[in-house]
Amino acid sequence: MAAVRSRTRPSPRAAGSGDRGLSTIEVVILAPVMILFILVLVGFGQLVEGRGALDGAARDAARAGSIQKDHGTAMAEARKAARADLADVCSGPVSVVQKSAGFEPDTLFTVEVSCEVRGLSMIGLDIPTTLSASFSSPLDPYRRTA
Repeated sequence: MAAVRSRTRPSPRAAGSGDRGLSTIEVVILAPVMILFILVLVGFGQLVEGRGALDGAARDAARAGSIQKDHGTAMAEARKAARADLADVCSGPVSVVQKSAGFEPDTLFTVEVSCEVRGLSMIGLDIPTTLSASFSSPLDPYRRTA
């Protein structure tokens, strides 16, 4: 009598056993990469927001200084305006420097505002990011006299 060969089929569980746990490994590897990517996007978003805030603060500081009657008051008001605008943006002190010469009528009052922005420090990259912006405003011929 001839031996009957029985064909054995692999069980359905044994066929895919090599792929078992693969999706877990993919998630474990890809999740930190995706989180890091999102944090980098947020960090660069803060840099862009800081740039826009600095531009606005420089504009406000130049305008606040240009309507004052004397140079000392003009710089004090320019610093006050810049600090108020950048209170939530900068992580360090706000610097306001006059870039124009003098404080004579019919000239421009130019200031440069700079500060260190948080930016990429939130993801552990301790890269100092100091941004600056300058703006000019004409000295108002009808500026305050009292």
